[in-house]
Amino acid sequence: MTKLEQIKNILYQKNASLIVCFKNGQIKEYYQDGIKDIKIILQENENSLKEAIIADKVIGKVAASILIVAGVKEIYADVISSFAIDILQNNNIKYNYNKKVDYIINKMKTGMCPMENKYKDETNINNIYNEIIKQ
Repeated sequence: MTKLEQIKNILYQKNASLIVCFKNGQIKEYYQDGIKDIKIILQENENSLKEAIIADKVIGKVAASILIVAGVKEIYADVISSFAIDILQNNNIKYNYNKKVDYIINKMKTGMCPMENKYKDETNINNIYNEIIKQ
């Protein structure tokens, strides 16, 4: 079983929101919604996700942009947006997913996620990273 398959299984078994297999092989589970856990991980150590493998419940453009800049090697998403796929492909990041959607929906299920909507036209992923992680 590959590391990606292993963390994908943990994602579903533990009903976690994010599983990270760090470069050193350590696997950690996270349970906050949105990009809160990714933000905390990177604010503690901006190099911590270099070469990491990620399994996440939801990957939109913002999460994908941040993970690319952070140096993630591979991503699995239960749900992924078309916006995220575009930038993952443009940056040669290996990814796969369970379900593709046009965009990430907001919590009230009434429209686009505010983060996805705010950055949908942003072409510079470093700007997204800096605005979200460095605040």
